[in-house]
Amino acid sequence: MKISTKGRYGLKAVVDIAFYTQDTKCVSLKSVSERQGISENYLEQIIAPLKKARIVHSVRGAGGGYYLAKSPSELTAGDVLRILEGPLTPVDCLLENGATCGDGELNCATCSTKSVWTSLFKSINELVDSFTIADLMADYENMGAVLG
Repeated sequence: MKISTKGRYGLKAVVDIAFYTQDTKCVSLKSVSERQGISENYLEQIIAPLKKARIVHSVRGAGGGYYLAKSPSELTAGDVLRILEGPLTPVDCLLENGATCGDGELNCATCSTKSVWTSLFKSINELVDSFTIADLMADYENMGAVLG
């Protein structure tokens, strides 16, 4: 399993939005783009599913922008990654509709390696859910983020 730029950049954007809206109501995508070195057009594509999933809200007009819909301590890295990447499964047979493995000829119910994939799936999800956006904001601040 590999996290795409959509997931990586989306998580960075959410942390940036949370960090820079501590003292203001909203932050523009342009400012996120500049601070994070991510194309503004790509950020617009990333923000759309986050807005639809009510992770972020937007305000139109002068002084508008984006802000988190929840407290950073109530939102996890896993919440953001699953919206942008889908289920964080190492193999397709762990998905609800994944009744078969590989080329469709093997039955997952009798798969000798399923316990490995199930444990990996559980570990990945527990790990990403253990990091709140508030945790990542603290890391960001410790790395020397400059309030702008």
